[in-house]
Amino acid sequence: MRHAWVSRVGIVTLVGGLCLVGPGLGITPGAAPAVEEDALAGVTQNWDKNLLSVSRFTVLSSFNNEAVRDNNTGLVWEKSPQTAAVTWNGARFTCINKNVGGQKGWRLPSIPDLASLIDPSVAPPGPTLALGHPFNDVQSAGYWSATTSAEDSSDAWFVYFGIGFVDNDSKTLSGQVWCVRGVMNADAY
Repeated sequence: MRHAWVSRVGIVTLVGGLCLVGPGLGITPGAAPAVEEDALAGVTQNWDKNLLSVSRFTVLSSFNNEAVRDNNTGLVWEKSPQTAAVTWNGARFTCINKNVGGQKGWRLPSIPDLASLIDPSVAPPGPTLALGHPFNDVQSAGYWSATTSAEDSSDAWFVYFGIGFVDNDSKTLSGQVWCVRGVMNADAY
């Protein structure tokens, strides 16, 4: 995608304080390769949406139906999170080495990423996910985030999906792992 000022003005060259513009430079405006915006649709984060459950999640056939795109945030989640509990370092290691639908590049989610899955209208004992969600094996338990506590670096934040609660605790304790793909939102609180 080209910047708007490049497409309106053309290529601008700054030489010793002198601004030169135009085709006399051997550069033509529009020479940069164009990226179709449709090719990026559904891939970027869109935190301004509030979709109903039925249209919020899309099971991705390109990932052998093993991953789900959250159309509210643009994040891609593994459809079936790991059920074995591990320490925080174990959770990070699990996601870094994860292969879902033939794709690598997974990570432990930030706390805003993970908390975005909470549906506050779902009553305990949970899991507090939107009704009709497409996920399998989500436990009413605490899931690790990649977000370290700013107050105590030996703690990390987690989401307890049993009651839709966000808290932090020692990284040496065991918790669940739910890996995600997408841009990291935040790393410390």
